[in-house]
Amino acid sequence: MRAQCRQSGFTLVEMIIVIVITGIIGGIVAMFIKAPVQGYVDSARRAELTDIADTAVRRMARDVRTAVPNSVRVPNQTGCDAVAPPCYIEYLQAIDGGAYSVDFPNDPLTFDNTDTTFDVLNGPAGIALVGGDFVVIGSTQSDGSVVYDRLGLREVDTYVAPLVTLKQGLAAGRETPTRRFDVVDSAQGAVTYMCETVGTDANGTGTGVLRRYSGYWNFAVNRTSWTQPAGNGAVLANNVSACQLTYDIANQRFGLLAINLTISRENESVTLYNEIHVNNAP
Repeated sequence: MRAQCRQSGFTLVEMIIVIVITGIIGGIVAMFIKAPVQGYVDSARRAELTDIADTAVRRMARDVRTAVPNSVRVPNQTGCDAVAPPCYIEYLQAIDGGAYSVDFPNDPLTFDNTDTTFDVLNGPAGIALVGGDFVVIGSTQSDGSVVYDRLGLREVDTYVAPLVTLKQGLAAGRETPTRRFDVVDSAQGAVTYMCETVGTDANGTGTGVLRRYSGYWNFAVNRTSWTQPAGNGAVLANNVSACQLTYDIANQRFGLLAINLTISRENESVTLYNEIHVNNAP
């Protein structure tokens, strides 16, 4: 007798039942993992926003600490925000400094409008100074007039350590007890940090940009009043939704710059606040 061969397999109904059960199990699992995954995404976004704000604030702090004494200025010395743009801070950046001689046998600097040479008292190594750079001497006025009105700003003709030769002498009244001068790179010149188009769009993302401008003042004319630098500065931070800079001059020796910067993306915001000590002792 011949054995009958039977074939077995899944019916269509069984396959549909398996698919439905699998979908139910997948939905339950998704409900449990949705919150952790969303939490990770939110955490990663906050970390990125924090990193952007922290990098920008740290760069500003590092730069401002090298400012020529009494060269820092912000609008009305009180600060600004998105309600009263533009929000900026300007200063003259020093790359080095030293002490000038006022006694023999070194070549002393005489403040009589005619003396253009002096010895640097920084030892044999000298300082970072070349012809075409500028020196600032006697910046004692908190309004920055010594710098921006060029009363104590002079171009260097030559520097052969330890002798500095200026293109123009300095008038009486620029002397300081510390006998200190600051060196300014002519290519760098003044620096402006500026928050532009600050605000938030309909998606809760910041619309502002924090930029750094430099090299826009060639020292040929006074810069008594601040004007917005031409061109596009280097971008330090995007998605800026709030930006405030406040500068308080405690006394003639130091000031305090407060930075309050908010970065926002899709209704997620990170705010960093930092206070920077500004040395105004010339």
